[in-house]
Amino acid sequence: MQSYSSNRLREAFLAFFRDRGHAVIPSASIIPDNDPSVLFTMAGMHPLVPYLMGQPHPGGTRLADVQKCIRTGDIDEVGDASHLTFFEMLGNWSLGDYFKREAIAWSWEFLTSKSYLGIDPERLAFSVFAGDENAPRDQEAHDLWLKAGAKKEQIFFLPAENNWWKPGPTGPCGPDTEMFFITDKPPCGPDCSPACDCGRYLEIWNDVFMQYNRLENGELVPLAKKNVDTGMGLERTICTLNGQKSVYDTDAFSAIIAKIETLSDVKYGADDESTRAIRIIADHTRTSTMILGDEKGITPSNVDQGYVLRRLIRRAVRMGMKIGLPENSLRQIAEVIIAQYEGVYPELERAKAQVLEQFELEEQRFQRTLRQGLREFEKAVQRLSGSTQIDAATAFRLYDTYGFPIEITTELAKERNLGIDEAGFAERFRQHQQLSKAGAEQRFKGGLADSSEQTARLHTATHLLHAALRKVLSEEVAQRGSNITTERLRFDFSFPRKVAKEELDEVERLVNEAIAADYPIAEEEMTVDEAKAQGAIGLFESKYGERVRVYTMGPVSKEICGGPHAGHTGELVAFKIQKEEASSAGVRRIRAVIEAE
Repeated sequence: MQSYSSNRLREAFLAFFRDRGHAVIPSASIIPDNDPSVLFTMAGMHPLVPYLMGQPHPGGTRLADVQKCIRTGDIDEVGDASHLTFFEMLGNWSLGDYFKREAIAWSWEFLTSKSYLGIDPERLAFSVFAGDENAPRDQEAHDLWLKAGAKKEQIFFLPAENNWWKPGPTGPCGPDTEMFFITDKPPCGPDCSPACDCGRYLEIWNDVFMQYNRLENGELVPLAKKNVDTGMGLERTICTLNGQKSVYDTDAFSAIIAKIETLSDVKYGADDESTRAIRIIADHTRTSTMILGDEKGITPSNVDQGYVLRRLIRRAVRMGMKIGLPENSLRQIAEVIIAQYEGVYPELERAKAQVLEQFELEEQRFQRTLRQGLREFEKAVQRLSGSTQIDAATAFRLYDTYGFPIEITTELAKERNLGIDEAGFAERFRQHQQLSKAGAEQRFKGGLADSSEQTARLHTATHLLHAALRKVLSEEVAQRGSNITTERLRFDFSFPRKVAKEELDEVERLVNEAIAADYPIAEEEMTVDEAKAQGAIGLFESKYGERVRVYTMGPVSKEICGGPHAGHTGELVAFKIQKEEASSAGVRRIRAVIEAE
């Protein structure tokens, strides 16, 4: 088995599928377009949902990519050997083109061929769907693995909870097959399988076969157009290939951790506490750099993505305090991260100045917050009235409201010969984690963006709104994000000040004027250069592949997009701005509704 670096694995994967007729497309933004169910792109399939649902992709029916992803449901687990908030997902896609035969044969070839990963076939195991009352077992996938070269004892039939993919209660779904590396750990028992958590089997790849559509009544109907969706986590795969014990031991983190060691004068691996702190700093700073450097322009705030970003930065600062990092160290660590990834994600270099500035500003804000927390701690001590213990409610309020780690509260209490209700704090913290995880699960329902008629009309309204803002305020105005439900739209855009009421009135008038004109909405597929030449609005440098879709709405709007749209502007009937407010530094937010027929 060959040793692999991050760059080598990316390049090998994309080259393998490019040679097999796949168009290599760039990573989409980590902030999803037009999907209110999730804060971040959490899987490689998320940006491709419209195309998996049937919309033609400009790149064709075979695609491959490396997608930036963020998952924060297990943020408190970061610091162990495997959990990450930001990760890269390698994927290849068939949109109604090839299916199980090709997908499994190519997976086997890429994993075992000496020209690629070169894994000993004896060290691999595979799981396939065992079947249940809803769908038959996936004998076809089992037999294709045998044909590829796997032995019967290497293939495991597992239930739906292990090998059935579904985005929600209805819609496209189907069996999957997962690929595992077998470690040197002995079997945990006679029934040891990839379904165990014993550590013998490490998942490195997953091929999803979307072959059914689940109806409202639960019935599974075979899809006429079947898709393949695969995912290989880059960091985990490198860790496995190189025989490393932790994802933090890979080259994805080596330069970042070296910088933290230099700044703190603490050696990674010296003890469990400092090792965990260094891992958290490395992970959270890397993730924060990716969010700040994204084309959507997210900055720290108290809502949505900005809130998660603020939490990540402040947790990294807290961990830095534990190992003696000087102030403004995150800025210096971010410089290392940008240098490491700017060749893969060029938007980081373009946003470098803002990324570094935001790290410095947020760290300064947090230092003020900590000083406020110290004042609150002193007030709590004065309220003790003879008690020798700080109660759980106070300790948790200091943590949750003022960002005070329990370690600081404990240390300050010890200096005053006080105790803390640690058991009570632990229970409150456990409840907080459960609520956070439940909220995350509620927000992410599989990433299947709504494409209903009302959503399509609201999405169309964002184009008209964008055009009107550029006309009334400045051509420098650029979209920084949008969030659409079936009831309203939310549109974020770059602008340095509050928009005056008379300006908002003029924007609203222009949008309604375009609606009244009932312009037909023309859709064209063209190259990026052709779109540029026609004056289409778009972030040409990183977001799109070689071919794009351009939507034209009369003389008003021409924009690159991949979302659902109305057929005519008149379908929107009337447009009304409800609110204009600040979203983050240099970014404004408009909430609006339409009166559709």
